[in-house]
Amino acid sequence: MRISEVRLRQLQGTLPTEGDLWEERLVRPVDVYPEFRNRNDHEGGTQGPDGFKIATYFVEIHTDEGVCGLAGPIPETVAFIIAKHLRKLLVGQDAIAGEKLWDQMHRAMVHGRQGDAMLAISAVDCALWDLRGKWLNQPVYRLLGGPTQTQIPAYASMLGFSVLDLEKVHARAIEYKKLGYRAQKWFFRHGPMSGAEGLKMNVELVRTLREAVGEDYDLMFDCWQAMDVGYVVELASRIEKYRPKWLEECVMPDRLDSYAKLRERISIPLSGAEHEYTRWGFKRFLDVGALDVIQPDIYWCGGLTETLKIAAYATAHDVVTIPHGHSSFATAHFSAVQSPIHTPYQEYLVKWNAVHQHFLVDPLDVINGMIEVPERPGLAMEIDDSKIEQQAVVFA
Repeated sequence: MRISEVRLRQLQGTLPTEGDLWEERLVRPVDVYPEFRNRNDHEGGTQGPDGFKIATYFVEIHTDEGVCGLAGPIPETVAFIIAKHLRKLLVGQDAIAGEKLWDQMHRAMVHGRQGDAMLAISAVDCALWDLRGKWLNQPVYRLLGGPTQTQIPAYASMLGFSVLDLEKVHARAIEYKKLGYRAQKWFFRHGPMSGAEGLKMNVELVRTLREAVGEDYDLMFDCWQAMDVGYVVELASRIEKYRPKWLEECVMPDRLDSYAKLRERISIPLSGAEHEYTRWGFKRFLDVGALDVIQPDIYWCGGLTETLKIAAYATAHDVVTIPHGHSSFATAHFSAVQSPIHTPYQEYLVKWNAVHQHFLVDPLDVINGMIEVPERPGLAMEIDDSKIEQQAVVFA
């Protein structure tokens, strides 16, 4: 079965919302500059009066046997790289030879083995897995040797919800616990440049959430690369009594020495590396014991092919792998072939999934706190034409 065409589709549509979808931004590394500190750039689209306007891209890989693999959504820059650089490597190739195709794409990216170039490889890899599953009429997790688990405990990832109104935070935490989510992750709003008052507000967020959900419930907190060692040490000393499950991405991933210092100086477990790429990037973290939990994003770090290798290496270090929640379908299939002790949760970005899955026929949802691994062939993704307001084949 040969690849006959690599097609990039741009889809536009509107997600109905009551008010702004994104209530609040999270702290960001660029917040060290005051002109960025209060900018609330929308993730994945723009807010309009009748809803959230989405313009995004999907990649389709077609074959001479009529089978088509699908992956996405992906940003425009990634679609461009697939069309202008990877397409010529793929057309005419054996669609089943995934290891060869991954290696060729990786070797061809001599100036871009991270960032958008790796996002492009990741999307192609996931589309190829979808294609193979459809060709064999099997869900992808079956091709990978699963299942080890068919229902994955979900934690609610609260990106985009307000963290400044603590009464709303308290009520929302109770609401999502009642919905069955096994844990919740909230995002700090303040970093070092917000001073003592910002630090106090971060601590109050943690305290409020612990009071809302009670003692026997996991809470995690995301720093999104925006802090430094001294700040995290002080923050950890003030919140450790509230028993966070982990602190996530405390510093930027290139600062491996900073993670080592944090491991020595705080008792709260550390997670991170969603913005790291490939097995070689994760090897750096694992070899020095920098993290308790690694969080590769399947749509970013190299696709399913590479994430499986990263996770296998992590198990040799007895480190937990809980992928970043950008790609729920691929993540569900990945989780279905991992030991439950090494992948005990799947992240579910509540607001982001509403955007990310808007154009899909049967979005992956959380029911009673669990994600049911799809049984349909491939990754189980299908475009819902009724959601499309405008579309075009781009970069042809």
